[in-house]
Amino acid sequence: MSDPVRLTHVDDEGRARMVDVGGKPATERVARARARLKMSPETAAAVEAGTGPKGEVLGVARLAGIQAAKQTGNLIPLAHPIPLTFADVEARVEVEGGLVELVGEARTVSRTGVEMEAMAACSVAALTVYDMVKGVERGVRIEEVVLLEKRGGRSDWGPAGGEGG
Repeated sequence: MSDPVRLTHVDDEGRARMVDVGGKPATERVARARARLKMSPETAAAVEAGTGPKGEVLGVARLAGIQAAKQTGNLIPLAHPIPLTFADVEARVEVEGGLVELVGEARTVSRTGVEMEAMAACSVAALTVYDMVKGVERGVRIEEVVLLEKRGGRSDWGPAGGEGG
């Protein structure tokens, strides 16, 4: 029989705790995550053209995502505050399908990974897109937030690491 799954942020008594990463080596770590929003083709066209009622959507969403990556340690209670060496959000709009895709990337040289920073970046970027188009279309849906890959540390995951992704 296999061992039960053990959550890393829970101690032996079942209490939430911050993981001690003090004994880990500082290595380069990279993570990428994606958020997808679904909307009408007309709204997607306005997003792409930057003609929404609140102005240029994708630039504001990109900056919001970068800011979120930098604040992840304040947003997620047990996430370590880590020094980022890079954070960005790239956007792609598929007008005909009414799809906006936001890919957040975060990098550091640290003792812990940046998966949460990449996911915070694309999540907040997606919320920003929603906020900026809600006056045009209330039915916009954030349909997905997913980790695409992580590199560095104990193991790689995603397309480069051979798992998931």
